[in-house]
Amino acid sequence: MAPMNIAPGQRGEETRRTARVLDMIQQIAVAPHRWTRRSLAEHYEMSERQIQKDLQIIRHKLLLSLCHDADGYYFEHLPRLPTTSYTFSEALALVLAARAAQAMPGVNSAELAAAIARLESLFPPDFSPLLRQAADRLPQSASAPHRQEMLALLHRALAERRRVSIAYATGSRGGEVNERVVEPYHIMPYVRSWQLIAFCHRRQAVIEFKVDRIRQADLLDDPYTIPDDFDLEAYLGDGWGLMRGRATDPQDVELLFEPEAGRWVAEEQWHKSQQAETLPDPQDTLKGCGRVRMTFHVGITPEFINWIMYYGSRVQVVRPEGLRAQVAGELRRAAERYE
Repeated sequence: MAPMNIAPGQRGEETRRTARVLDMIQQIAVAPHRWTRRSLAEHYEMSERQIQKDLQIIRHKLLLSLCHDADGYYFEHLPRLPTTSYTFSEALALVLAARAAQAMPGVNSAELAAAIARLESLFPPDFSPLLRQAADRLPQSASAPHRQEMLALLHRALAERRRVSIAYATGSRGGEVNERVVEPYHIMPYVRSWQLIAFCHRRQAVIEFKVDRIRQADLLDDPYTIPDDFDLEAYLGDGWGLMRGRATDPQDVELLFEPEAGRWVAEEQWHKSQQAETLPDPQDTLKGCGRVRMTFHVGITPEFINWIMYYGSRVQVVRPEGLRAQVAGELRRAAERYE
């Protein structure tokens, strides 16, 4: 693979593409026959044409044996690294964890970047440019060592499909700590923390755990498998945020944002159902800079109400009436505190 000469203005886009290609390899490796070109395009919110280009990189530049059948893509075989410590998939998981550390507090990205440098020598040579691009902008700060330790152990458990014994402080009952055995299904950053989605043997259900509440964790030798029918999007449902148990039934929501706030809000993907429309400026003096109407089909949670209130007078709830009344009531109570 020839070295990549990247202009400064292109580096951000190339870094995102590198991260996407590595993540795509990871997704196909751990879930063969699941991903089609269309589902990959939906997952990464890219065109199928762009996904096809990424697949060509995996197949022809990285020389991985990427195949597909009626069910989806799979690797005929993956190279095993010359080490007894890590499999190919686990090493990639470490790269992805370092990439996530760019935006998340509490992960010692300096140490992860050093680990990537050591791992580069174990990968096939054509991987080195991609791995360096993924790591070259990691921040050189370190904090929250306990969170780092928990994330490293949970990522290893997920990669090796091994159960974990945890001591977990509940959010209720005064933070009571209890012992649980869990099977990790997914680890995800959320706001300024991390969430573990796992099957809990104590509850006999798939539930969410806040990683910072895990006081202690031990990797067990007991293997497990993630059910073929487990779907992360279906599990998270149509609710806003992670308060699944406090979400209403999905309903149509319409919000009207003032121009400045609306332009900023419309640039981000807040929910899979969102649609945005810029309304004409009634004065016709700021063409294209009118108010922004956003609609969602979403289960309303306390997180969603707090998100709306963040914009204060710059947003108006048009419908449903119940949500409009809830937000108005919260704003009145907040105003009373200042009177």
